[in-house]
Amino acid sequence: MADSTPDPRSQHREEGFPGQQQDQPGLTDETRPDPDHGETSYEGHGRLQGRRALITGGDSGIGRAVAIAYAREGADVAIVHMPEEHEDADATLDLVRAEGRTGVGLAGDLRDEGFATEVVTRTREELGGLDVVVLNAAYQHDIDGFENLETEQMRRVFETNLFGLLYSARAAYPHLESGASIIVTASVQAFEPSPGLIDYAMTKAAQVAFVKALAEEAGERGIRVNAVAPGPIWTPLIPATGWDEERLNSFGKDTPLGRAGQPAELAGAYVYLASAESSYTSGSVIAVTGGKHL
Repeated sequence: MADSTPDPRSQHREEGFPGQQQDQPGLTDETRPDPDHGETSYEGHGRLQGRRALITGGDSGIGRAVAIAYAREGADVAIVHMPEEHEDADATLDLVRAEGRTGVGLAGDLRDEGFATEVVTRTREELGGLDVVVLNAAYQHDIDGFENLETEQMRRVFETNLFGLLYSARAAYPHLESGASIIVTASVQAFEPSPGLIDYAMTKAAQVAFVKALAEEAGERGIRVNAVAPGPIWTPLIPATGWDEERLNSFGKDTPLGRAGQPAELAGAYVYLASAESSYTSGSVIAVTGGKHL
């Protein structure tokens, strides 16, 4: 019998990506080619039926892929996004609601402690509770030499990737019940940091420490805390990072599978970590890196 399993090297785009530039945080409509979030490919199996999820950075990229997957698995979803990302957020919420699930959009900046706390309150009010917290929002920028690391850019990286995460996680934690999950989007950068992303890589390493430390405490309450560590994934964040045409053309080609990943290829990991199938998994980091080692 012929093997019908797709070759992972050619399952998605093998070529590099054309030169392009965006301002942060990056928009899907301006990203060429379009990222694949699983709009036409992800099939749900009821693994998150009745669950209520909050996803930060849920408007595009990995966050959108997770929102689609969660809705198709039976979950209601609230997504957090920047105000300038409202068109991406609306498109994601349309996909969630198309599955007959509740979709809630929360616009604001997670660097603001008040807003980062409020999103938890509003999610619980709108969805009737909260079972899954996906801390996915992130900011990165490329620097040409450590001496060129600007204080304001560095501050934005730390405040988005760490402070915002901590604010929302801290607000949600007292309200989570046994069976709940906290899932962080870390990165291969936490383990193999690139000099041009030094501050971003530092925050991702700190996120891994957060997951391991909180998992110890949360386990006593039956709450699991885990992370997914993506490798090079094609999202609007990439053309908004500041890389030149050569860097974009080679993006992801240094992985053992020889290509960049697509957001849709992350969704299954987040579903697994939110579902009962991962009931004995906590304090873990799942690598979705195209074969790069953590």
